[in-house]
Amino acid sequence: MIKGIITLSLLLGVMLVQGQDHLTIANPKGPTLGYASSSGVKILTVGKLHFKDLNKNGKLDKYEDWRLSIDERAKDLVSKMTVDQMAGLMLYSLHQAIPSHESGFAGGTYNGQPFSKSGAAPSAISDQQKQFLKNDHLRHILITTVASPEVAAEWNNNVQAYAEGLPLGIPANNSSDPRHVTQSNAEFNAGAGGAISQWPDGLGLAATFDPNIVQQFGSIAAKEYRALGITTALSPQVDLATEPRWYRLISTFGESPALSADMARAYIDGFQTSTGADEIKDGWGWTSVNAMVKHWPGGGPEEGGRDAHFAYGKFAVYPGKNFSAHTDPFVKGALQLSGKTKEVAAVMPYYTISYGIDPAGNNVGNGFSKYLLTDLLRKQYHFDGVICTDWLITGNEGATPDKFEGKPWGMEAKTVDERHYQAIMAGIDQFGGNNDIKPVLAAYQMGVKEHGEAFMKERFQRSAVRLLKNIFRVGLFENPYLDPEKSKAIVGNPDYMKAGFDAQLKSVVMLKNHANVLPVNGRKTVYIPKIYYPMVKNWWGMATLPHFDYPVDTNTVKKYYNITNSPDKADFAIVFVSSPQSGENGYSAEDRKAGGNGYVPITLQYGMYKATDARAQSIAAGDPVVAPEVKNRSYKDKVVTASNFMDLQAILDTRSVMNGKPVIVAVNVGKPMIFGEFEKKVDGLLVHFGVSTSALMEIISGKTEPSGLLPLQMPKDMITVEKQNEDVPYDMECYEDADGHKYDFGYGLGWKGVIQDERNTKYHKE
Repeated sequence: MIKGIITLSLLLGVMLVQGQDHLTIANPKGPTLGYASSSGVKILTVGKLHFKDLNKNGKLDKYEDWRLSIDERAKDLVSKMTVDQMAGLMLYSLHQAIPSHESGFAGGTYNGQPFSKSGAAPSAISDQQKQFLKNDHLRHILITTVASPEVAAEWNNNVQAYAEGLPLGIPANNSSDPRHVTQSNAEFNAGAGGAISQWPDGLGLAATFDPNIVQQFGSIAAKEYRALGITTALSPQVDLATEPRWYRLISTFGESPALSADMARAYIDGFQTSTGADEIKDGWGWTSVNAMVKHWPGGGPEEGGRDAHFAYGKFAVYPGKNFSAHTDPFVKGALQLSGKTKEVAAVMPYYTISYGIDPAGNNVGNGFSKYLLTDLLRKQYHFDGVICTDWLITGNEGATPDKFEGKPWGMEAKTVDERHYQAIMAGIDQFGGNNDIKPVLAAYQMGVKEHGEAFMKERFQRSAVRLLKNIFRVGLFENPYLDPEKSKAIVGNPDYMKAGFDAQLKSVVMLKNHANVLPVNGRKTVYIPKIYYPMVKNWWGMATLPHFDYPVDTNTVKKYYNITNSPDKADFAIVFVSSPQSGENGYSAEDRKAGGNGYVPITLQYGMYKATDARAQSIAAGDPVVAPEVKNRSYKDKVVTASNFMDLQAILDTRSVMNGKPVIVAVNVGKPMIFGEFEKKVDGLLVHFGVSTSALMEIISGKTEPSGLLPLQMPKDMITVEKQNEDVPYDMECYEDADGHKYDFGYGLGWKGVIQDERNTKYHKE
């Protein structure tokens, strides 16, 4: 049978791609089609043009006709879909590793066995993936780690062939959280690292103050994504960094509404725009990736800096009445693109309850808020793209506020089915982290009971059209298949790696250069102290044991300097540390067990901190299920110490043993910090946002001049942190160092002193 298909295909001008289960056929004036020999799809010929018979009915349907508009094709396909199939489109999978992990996060099996015992190829489709593709009609898959670009491409081909063989032949729309940063350290960039170009994180890109670099990143990243089979980016994160204690500041574009809006626009234009032969229509094409901007309407103003992945951080607050500024990166950036795609393809609301914002007083999570999604985003700002929830908002919360489980904020007492219904009626099109069709169908029946069958079917059709448009735009219905060897050549190629490295260099900010200690020229000898890494637990409770280690790649350092373990033999020292980290991130189970409310300070200094200036009464509180008795989340007068307080001791000890010889400190900054604990003890001070050792050494050795600028303020002390408003930018008293420089927004040093150029003029404190 296959031989017959191939023979027929060759007569039509089809080329068989060796080693893969798919065929391609070129159109004289149109797209090259790709289809799997195993899927049962045949080629329809009209005149000299070829089309895929995706529903296998022997005739050309409108949705199969690539000559028609995306809108017409999507509406035709939706008219043929059952409620179950539309409900499946509204699902967005849990995290998927390729191959699946043996257990736990991104776990899966192959014929009932873990991967290591299954004999399956790394690119095989897992049992769970077959289940949600076939039985739940899911077509949106979130990918995390991949074994290699080739394996990712082969897995994509396997998934696309499997989906193509199912009724209607709707392709999979694979997606990724950010995967281009140099460090993989959290749920929201779990795919980071690997054989791909490496760039600064969001704050690092912001520190360049150059949207052109960000657009270049988007364009390159999109090409690498497409080579991995990824057609949707769950990014950019454009929340304003107005609350300095928030855990997720590292991925934002800083605290400036204007800079964040420009960076958002550039990022999305880069990801979504195809040009030249790659363009299909209206800027969309074969190198386009749908961007999903997050997190509407801005998740930055978390009360006390606590994060909404957990119940203890569910509230965003606006004591400065500055809600509108947080929407600027969306409405002035993501929804007003310079490129031909015009607006972002999708929007993700955050978990938070934007407390007190809904005029009707409905304090529910943003994904359940009709006011935020329909009244504002849809009606006032005219967005008609996809709105997808953040992951697991319909799931049940944990037994205590610090458990990483469902995040149904404001809907805690409702059932899973009721939460789905509330979200759909609020304006949601898609549910992140839900592989299961049943609660979506239950929500449909609730709507039928309340509004009637016609109303609810039209509501599902509206979402289905939006979701399908994003699949049509990027050419997946015509050819979703990849050549693994080409993928290998594209992902992380030398040109892309160089561009990422150049951006890393431009993101490093020099804060102090006393007596021009930097750059350190020549083949000198450097002392680098090892750093104590305390035991820490990740979001899923898995612990990393304490240990001493070098904080950088010493082999890289040796390319620039000699390294010694003896300070007496060193010409200078470099201390590599991270900004202070509150291991408990604002909540302590021990405090709760001891009779407290559980809430503790988040510190931005290394040493012990007592929150004497904190609010006596929190702005928001309340959990009807887990902790209804907690009416006040204040942590006033409680004490906390940074989990990495030994970083400070490493700096001070190095100053002592160097006996007056230069000490340079390089800080990996995830959020603002208090420099007064050590700044006067050091000669040179660099901050970066997760760059490579090589990038830092290029700066320190003088091969590249630092040019980065601070994308957010560095506070004088914790008093100013407690007094600032979570929703207001630039409202802290900034630290002034021993050389008289204030570490304010837009500050940075070059070799000749304080940088003053067109970037400072364009982006300044409003």
